[in-house]
Amino acid sequence: MNTPPAPNRPLILRHAEVLVTMDAARREIADGALVVEDNVVAWVGATAELPTPYADALRNGRAEVIDLHGQVAMPGLVNTHHHMFQSLTRAVTEAQDAELFGWLGSLYPLWARLTPEMIRVSTQTAMAELMLSGCTTSSDHLYLYPNGSRLDDSIEAADAMGLRFHAARGSMSVGRSKGGLPPDEVVEDEAAILRDSERLIDQWHDASRHAMRRIVLAPCSPFSVSRELMRESAVLARERGVSLHTHLAENDNDIAYSREKFGMTPAEYAEDLGWVGRDVWHAHCVKLDPAGIALFGRTGTGVAHCPCSNMRLASGIAPIGAMRRAGVPVGLGVDGSASNDGAHLLGEARQALLLQRVGFGPAAMTAREALEIATLGGAAVLGRDDIGALAPGMSADVVAFDLRDVGHAGAAHDPVAALVFCQPGNVSLNVIDGRVRIRDGRFTGLELAPLLARHRDLARQLYEAARHPHAA
Repeated sequence: MNTPPAPNRPLILRHAEVLVTMDAARREIADGALVVEDNVVAWVGATAELPTPYADALRNGRAEVIDLHGQVAMPGLVNTHHHMFQSLTRAVTEAQDAELFGWLGSLYPLWARLTPEMIRVSTQTAMAELMLSGCTTSSDHLYLYPNGSRLDDSIEAADAMGLRFHAARGSMSVGRSKGGLPPDEVVEDEAAILRDSERLIDQWHDASRHAMRRIVLAPCSPFSVSRELMRESAVLARERGVSLHTHLAENDNDIAYSREKFGMTPAEYAEDLGWVGRDVWHAHCVKLDPAGIALFGRTGTGVAHCPCSNMRLASGIAPIGAMRRAGVPVGLGVDGSASNDGAHLLGEARQALLLQRVGFGPAAMTAREALEIATLGGAAVLGRDDIGALAPGMSADVVAFDLRDVGHAGAAHDPVAALVFCQPGNVSLNVIDGRVRIRDGRFTGLELAPLLARHRDLARQLYEAARHPHAA
């Protein structure tokens, strides 16, 4: 994707059927409008109330104008957990019917054959899917680096796509020979992990407001890294002012491993290692117990809720309502495309609502709560106050969905709820950092077909190489 130049004239979005602000008053503005100057929201309100300077700019052709008749506009969605490389290993036969540990065991041999090109192409493909689904900010947890692969490969892919990106430097250091789950061939030396983490922070991290790129330190899980790496990563992250991320309490086997190896619940283990606080978020937490929920609420420790993955791997139903009542920041994550097999973030919001109702009753989550988790919730989890809402001074990350299709027919009396209750669609518009990345449902500056063709070739090569490792 060619990055378009920064706009030198205002961008005016107008005549939205509803503009969902997610601001402090949770305003939903009929016939809504929004003005972007550079990369920041400058004004939000009803189209008829557009301030005179912008109305004059519109009339005089000094503004870029996009009409949103029949569409719902809202803040860009925030994805708090993903493994983008896994888009190469969707629906792998050997991993279709396993729980977490068996699923990982089936896929590690494939992932050990990843190459730098595979990381780049899979990242761009995963980001394209996310952006079409309404995502404007995503984290990605890359935790294995075979054959010369580096986190830089995914960072450069994100720069090319224009997605706001929190790149998580994952790691695995405890292989099977030391009692861990991953094979020894995919683990790294811990001193090398920490050195590379410092390098990445120096080279890529941007702590400024509206930053497009941040680095996160993310040892993979309690069953793949040592206590020492967890502790030292936390110390380094706090010295350098970056966030921490890992997997926690994902299923019953995960709990059993923590109790057997550490004599603690996962939440107790996290607290013992310094892995609680507003600069920390954990993926899944399906089996977080009441004491763990209270701990996370007291400390502001975040959770990335991944309903599709949790269902796919039969991990269970995370107690999201109890977490939110306790004050735990909760965002959404699509998780890896080999445990979800999709990466549609609006669809993930719908699944979050449905799964909570299956587990806890019809009042467990409303459509607007699901959208709030997908926007403001994700922003809080990532430690950001500049995304997740549309208000003056916020980052100009805006998406719109056209509700005039057959999947939303008959839902005009509440188009906001229809976004979640009806069949999730793709965006008509995606604006990130003030730049139009998708317009009329199509990418600007990206030819998707060649990217997908190369992705298909690489996915086939990866699978065949794992099935026939000794082939010439």
